[in-house]
Formats: sequence, structure tokens, C-alpha cells
Amino acid sequence: MNRVYFRLLIVILLFTNCTEKSNDSTKTEVPVSAKKKSEFEKIKLKELNGNSLDLHQYKGKTIFINFWATWCKPCIQELPFIAKAMEKIKDEEVVFLFASNEAVEEIEEFRKNHSYKFHYVQLENLEELNIMTLPTTYIFNPDGQLVFSEMGYREWDTKSNIDVILNAGK
Repeated sequence: MNRVYFRLLIVILLFTNCTEKSNDSTKTEVPVSAKKKSEFEKIKLKELNGNSLDLHQYKGKTIFINFWATWCKPCIQELPFIAKAMEKIKDEEVVFLFASNEAVEEIEEFRKNHSYKFHYVQLENLEELNIMTLPTTYIFNPDGQLVFSEMGYREWDTKSNIDVILNAGK
């Protein structure tokens, strides 16, 4: 008897959800693109002191965000190349951020044991960004649009890779 009621319920639900298009002019359809947040808007970062970091403060500059972890061997191998790239383009309008979702204590410990002059930040929402591989790099143009996204290791100090960074601002 329960199966009969269950099947009847399924049939009723199927038919009640099939309705004709409404001609109600008071309803406003919102385009899908307007509902979806951009990657720029999705990223939630904190300074290591706990203060929120708003990416909008860097509008007008190219933003290079490297998502990494202290335990990630390819991440650690990539860092010297990023440091060299930073040095080569230090006079350009490029902001470099190094985002890890690890505990602040772990990031601080790494910072103390390495001489990189990086702007380390804590990422609060790695899963929401659908980042599946570390390292991952995002580059946003000065208008906050994601113009480069790559999962994996790269030697950022080569001319062609520095051009990737610099061309993001154009």
C-alpha cells in the first residue's frame, strides 16, 4: 500500500511542477550571469593578524594570487621563481598575494623560516573556489577580471611568464 502512495506522490509532484510560462509583468527575470559571483568577488582573504583583506583596495593594479600550502612540494619549488619575478617587475603596478588555507600559526612558522618578502594571507574558502590542485595561480587585471588561471607549478621568472603577468594589466 505504501508503494502506491509513494508513486502517486511522485506523479503529483511531477505534474504540479510543470506549469505554463507566467505572463505576470511584475516578475523580473535575473540573468544567470548577474546571479553568479565573479572569482574576484568570491575570494575571502584575511591578513595573518585576523583583519579581512578586501581585494577592491587593489583595483587599478594587476593582482597575482598564488594559492599554496606549506606542505606542498611543488608550491615550495615554485616560490623562488615567483620571488625572482617579483624582483624583476618590482616597479610595475602588480600586487602579489600568497594565500594558504592553513592555520595562521603554520603560515607564520613558514614565513619565519624562509626569507621571502611575500604578502602572506589566509584563504578562508578554498573549497568554494573549486581549487583542486596546489599551487594554483590567479591573475586579475586592474578592473578585477580574472584573466589568467592555472593549476600547477610554473617558473615565473622567465621572460614569457613575466609577460603573462605584465600583459594582464593591458
